[in-house]
Amino acid sequence: MKKLLHKKIVLPVLAIVVFFSTTAFKNDFFEIAKQIEIFTTMFKELNMNYVDETNPGELMDTAIKSMLDDLDPYTQFYNEQDVESARINNAGDYTGIGAKVLTLKDKLVIVEPYKNYAADKAGLKAGDEIIKVDNVLVSDFKDDAANLLQGAAGTEVNVTYKRQGKTNTAKIIRESLEIKAVPHYSMVDDKTGYIVLRKFNEKASTETLGALRALKNQGATQLILDLRGNPGGLLNEAVNVTNIFIPKNQLVVTTKSKVKKYNKTYYTKRDAIDTEIPLVVLIDGSSASASEIVSGALQDVDRAVVVGSRSFGKGLVQRPKPLTYGTQMKITISRYYTPSGRCIQALDYWNRDENGKATRTKKENYNAFKTKNGRDVFDGGGVQPDVEIELSKQTPITRAILNENLVFNYATEYYFNNSVDDLKGFEVTDSNFKNFKKYLKKSNFNFETKTEKALSEAMTVAEEEELEGVINSEYHNLSAALQAYKSNAIDDNKAQLKSLLTDEIIKRYFYSEGLYDYYTSNNPEIKKALGILNNPAQYASILR
Repeated sequence: MKKLLHKKIVLPVLAIVVFFSTTAFKNDFFEIAKQIEIFTTMFKELNMNYVDETNPGELMDTAIKSMLDDLDPYTQFYNEQDVESARINNAGDYTGIGAKVLTLKDKLVIVEPYKNYAADKAGLKAGDEIIKVDNVLVSDFKDDAANLLQGAAGTEVNVTYKRQGKTNTAKIIRESLEIKAVPHYSMVDDKTGYIVLRKFNEKASTETLGALRALKNQGATQLILDLRGNPGGLLNEAVNVTNIFIPKNQLVVTTKSKVKKYNKTYYTKRDAIDTEIPLVVLIDGSSASASEIVSGALQDVDRAVVVGSRSFGKGLVQRPKPLTYGTQMKITISRYYTPSGRCIQALDYWNRDENGKATRTKKENYNAFKTKNGRDVFDGGGVQPDVEIELSKQTPITRAILNENLVFNYATEYYFNNSVDDLKGFEVTDSNFKNFKKYLKKSNFNFETKTEKALSEAMTVAEEEELEGVINSEYHNLSAALQAYKSNAIDDNKAQLKSLLTDEIIKRYFYSEGLYDYYTSNNPEIKKALGILNNPAQYASILR
């Protein structure tokens, strides 16, 4: 115990030396040293004198995470396992069971088994709930239980899982998996190529370039680049992908920080592959960070028409910093700005509301900037598409349903009770949608709107001030109106919910590969993009 305490106390002292040698912290050195000394003495006294045995490691972990939570969600501490996971994510190689897995409190849920990889070969399906890995119960494992599934290629792991109420076991032989940045590319018609770019790892630009060349060899003279659902990744790869379509020495992104060395400008470094091919970029509310650099830069220089819904709005740049004992920090060091000068960060983590939540920039506070051709573009809330598709914008009701995994869970139930053989002809029927509504009711789905919450809080205050009698009838009228809205909201969002159900169900039968094939014939955003590309006058007028 004393040895462990000694190590914990030494670390802050070493940190003081590091701070002292860093120019950015010199002005605050006394305050930093003072606070570290206070924390060190407090931590020592706590561990030595607390009535019960303490776990210094867990206490420190809680202290670190609580401190970082007060900043922004991207400034994070990584233990050794987290560092390795981040390396795998960026490099694009992975050894494990070959499945996307969701970690919950007492189980691991298979979100998507990758076609022809280990989990798929072992017969695991999306929706399977892993409750035990070898002899370790997931509910007893304090760290991320998904780490239990990783291991060297060729090694064996035994899992116990639940499916449709029954408990099963499976033996899985781990294998290496290449995580592709570009999982799909194909021809939509005889002249339109389609590239799906799902993440910005170290292979993103190479795979995008390879896909473009292959499509041009197949006759592509116009292109759709799909960045929907792409959470970002490596900034330099965002620059390299942009460079495929714009010439050498063109500004792509600028980063600005309080630390001078982090103030950087990123220009394209190579000759472009094609500066003329008509290009549409698809984005949605899950397109973030590096995806916004690419779509924002191509929009700013009028090189592409952006279609879909407003992007996530992450205009913050992180950098990893090595710490002791193989740990690491990822620190927000700067904001990034597109070529027109706009920062598209949507949430303000430094001016929070009375509940401590980050505030969103209001539309009336957006600032206008000009593209190369003089078109208006705006900061403050993600990349705004040139052509918006209402269907792709999530509403409060669809977000609530997705957050509770109800689309995913219904698709699981559907899969085990129905057969689907025809990919191109598949559709979620009105009868299916009616069953989905019954499923929501059976699952006790109920969501509270922000208006409803605010109204309830207002009534509580009114009762404290003894004003409830004055506003009682109005309150009940408003409550009734909100309940009527909520009861109709699912039907009002029928088209979007049917689209989400379609995507999830298709993946169960035909994997992601089948979903991309389905998209090329049926997806509304791709159809819109195709219509714009096939109308050169419309394409040109949007960019003017």
